[in-house]
Order: sequence, then C-alpha cells, then structure tokens
Amino acid sequence: MVGAGLSLGILGTVLAGVVLVTRWVPPWNRGHVASPLLFGVGILMASLGNVLMGLEYFGVLPEVSWEVRFFGFNGMTWAGVLVIGVSQILPVLHLILAQLRNGGPHGRPPHGMP
Repeated sequence: MVGAGLSLGILGTVLAGVVLVTRWVPPWNRGHVASPLLFGVGILMASLGNVLMGLEYFGVLPEVSWEVRFFGFNGMTWAGVLVIGVSQILPVLHLILAQLRNGGPHGRPPHGMP
C-alpha cells in the first residue's frame, strides 16, 4: 500500500514538473483548468505529501513524531488539493468579484435609485 502511494506520488511529481515547465495540462483536465501554474503547484504539493510519507515509512528520511507525519504530510496533500480546486474555479471567482464591484449581475442601479 505504501509502495503504491509512493509510486503515485512520484508520478504526480513528474506530471507537476511537466505542467510547471511547459504549461501543458493533461487532456482530461484541459476543459477545467484556468491557471496551469496553480494547477502544477497543487499537483506538486499533493504529490510531495505522498512521496515524503513513503520515504519516511521506508526509513529514507529521519524518524519524526507521528504528529509531524500526520499533520505535515496530510496537510501538504490537502493544501495541494485545495490549490488544484482554486486553479479550476478561478474564472468563477473573477466573475463574482467583477459583479460585486459593479453592483450586481445587472450593473449599477441608475443614479438616485437605491
């Protein structure tokens, strides 16, 4: 189980490197990703959490307390998933902020009206 997680983490790290260097997004995500840079950073963070957990399990990294392992590695993985989500909803956030700045979806009300 740990070996499979480590292998997937290494594969994700390689994919993140490709995305960060070339801005290439895999075909199954192309329609969803608005910011390839954020997408690559998110994949890198999520993958590194798995890689570090596997390396620590196999004794490559120095022994640390269970709290550091649990909160550090899982926190890194979930932060990566959050960044991937932000990379996909970025246009929606820009649209919402633009509507808030302009007074709603129909623009500003006429002068003198509430």
